[in-house]
Amino acid sequence: MSNQAQLWFQPLIWMDFRLAVIFTVLLPLILILWAFVQKTAAIQSLLIIYWRVSSLLAITVYLQIGGLPISFITSLVGQSLIPLSLWFWADLNEEITDLPASPLKLGFLSWRWATTLYSTLSAIALLPFLSCAFGSATADSCQAWFQPSWLYYQFFHANSKPEFLSFLGILGLIFYTLSLGYFLVVRLGKQGRSAMAGDE
Repeated sequence: MSNQAQLWFQPLIWMDFRLAVIFTVLLPLILILWAFVQKTAAIQSLLIIYWRVSSLLAITVYLQIGGLPISFITSLVGQSLIPLSLWFWADLNEEITDLPASPLKLGFLSWRWATTLYSTLSAIALLPFLSCAFGSATADSCQAWFQPSWLYYQFFHANSKPEFLSFLGILGLIFYTLSLGYFLVVRLGKQGRSAMAGDE
C-alpha cells in the first residue's frame, strides 16, 4: 500500500472519519443522555430512531475491516438514511418545534442541521468511489477508504481475526436489512410519517 501515501484525497478520508466520530457517535451520545436526564420524550424518540438507522455505519466498519466491497454500498446507504431519519417523522418534528427554548433544544437542532450537512456531503464524496463495490476493491483508491477501519481494528480488536469481524458485519447487515424491510413493508404503511403510532 505504499502508493496510498501519494493519494491526494487520503487526508480527506481521515477527516471524514474524524467528523463521523464527532457527528454520528459522540454528539448524539451526549444528546441522548441529556434528553433522558431532561425527560424530553420527543428528542429521546428521534435519537433512538437515529441510533437504529446509523447502526449501518457501525456495520460498515466491520465490513471494511474484512475489505469487503459491499461496504462502499452500505456506507453510502447509511450516510443517505441518516438525514432522512432525522427529518422524516412529522409528529416528532412538530413536538420538537413546540418545545420551549432550552440549551438542549438548541444543541439538538444545531446537531441535526450539522449532521444533515455532513452526511449529505460525505455521501456525495463517496459517489466517485462506488465503482469499488463492483470492481476490484484492491485498487489503492479503494483501499484508502479501509484504512480508518483498520486503525479501529488495531485499537479495539487486535486479538480477533479480520475474517471473523467481517463475518459479524455480514450478520449485522442481514439483520439490518430484514429490519429495514419490515419497516418499509409493514410499519410504514400503517404509520406513515408518524413515529409514535402503533408499537415501538
